[in-house]
Amino acid sequence: MADAAINHSALAKLVESGTVCAAHVVGCSGGWGIIVKCGRTVRPLAAQRGKVRLFSKLETVAAYLKGIGIARFDVDVLGYDAEHARRTRPDRAAALKRAHEAAAYDKWFRSQVQVALDDSRPSIPHEEVSARWAKKRAQLLKKVKAARGPKA
Repeated sequence: MADAAINHSALAKLVESGTVCAAHVVGCSGGWGIIVKCGRTVRPLAAQRGKVRLFSKLETVAAYLKGIGIARFDVDVLGYDAEHARRTRPDRAAALKRAHEAAAYDKWFRSQVQVALDDSRPSIPHEEVSARWAKKRAQLLKKVKAARGPKA
């Protein structure tokens, strides 16, 4: 029956042309599906990737059908299972968390760059900074060698 599924754009065209006779909302363990009747043909609504589209909330189905022009439909709750209706997507949750973290880091980084650009102090030439750090590095190495003591 997956090959007989109908996508959103085809359903919208059929509704616009007045070909749709009825719409049935069917509850199942994964949520709510839509079955459309055109003449003697009965087809489920497909998602973008071709599988049968399932909605997690009945209100969302009602808004979807009303939005494409189907104001009346039947509801079959016999197979509906509220326990399994909410589909979680841990992969998407993790991706969304990473996206928020990246956006927060980007905001922080840009603010730090702006602070540096707005700094009115005169800049220090690279050679001078390199010389200062070379001197500090030499002092630290001297301390480390002194702490280790003479080699036997």
